[in-house]
Amino acid sequence: MVSTYRVAVLGARGVGKSAIVRQFLYNEFSEACVPTTTRRLYLPAVVMNGHVHDLQILDFPPISAFPVNTLQEWADACCRGLRSVHAYILVYDICCFDSFEYVKTIRQQILETRVIGTSETPIIIVGNKRDLQRGRVIPRWNVSHLVRKTWKCGYVECSAKYNWHILLLFSELLKSVGCARCKHVHAALRFQGALRRNRCAIM
Repeated sequence: MVSTYRVAVLGARGVGKSAIVRQFLYNEFSEACVPTTTRRLYLPAVVMNGHVHDLQILDFPPISAFPVNTLQEWADACCRGLRSVHAYILVYDICCFDSFEYVKTIRQQILETRVIGTSETPIIIVGNKRDLQRGRVIPRWNVSHLVRKTWKCGYVECSAKYNWHILLLFSELLKSVGCARCKHVHAALRFQGALRRNRCAIM
């Protein structure tokens, strides 16, 4: 049986959240920053330890606030489906303090406004642009300790530009949504994106 997981990707403008998704799906990176203005849906399949899982990755444009109810969610085309996902990936730029504050605010709003499964909905905080770590504005240990110990969220740092820890991020995602077959430490992953131009397997 194929499991399906809906995942929302959120972050401030310019943090590279769409670049992370494209690196994951297409193994490509563009230096050009193209702002996300509409909600985008990607439908990759993930094969882990011989079992297939469908992902519905929703890449949202920056939102001013998390919708407080279903009416508000569906009144704004950019927010549709945001309250009913199985997990959230909140991306910030390790060189931009304001982008971390944005993630902090959105996370708090998610906890305050989600009704169904609020306490069980996984949130993974992602620090992107690790390749620019000399410009880091908050020490890694401080962020990791806050996110893991206080917020009780997953934490991954990655580089969309160099495809560093992108695989780890989505591996952690599957573990967080309760995929029993994904909890093996050395689980093998293969990704076959429904929108890919070329077949690609990552081990």
